[in-house]
Amino acid sequence: MAERIGDGLVRIGAMSAEERDKVLKMQNDGDQRMFGEIAIDLKFIDDNAILNFLESKGL
Repeated sequence: MAERIGDGLVRIGAMSAEERDKVLKMQNDGDQRMFGEIAIDLKFIDDNAILNFLESKGL
């Protein structure tokens, strides 16, 4: 199974597990935005964190 972006961002140290869980809770509570959009809006990460995640996956 492919690594989910939240797990990958925690793995590379871009965000904490608690921050990931907050974003996932917001999605479970009905926020339909993508994980990265919510995390950026909450100032947990920035665009560079997503780029670093993609690079860590060889993409």
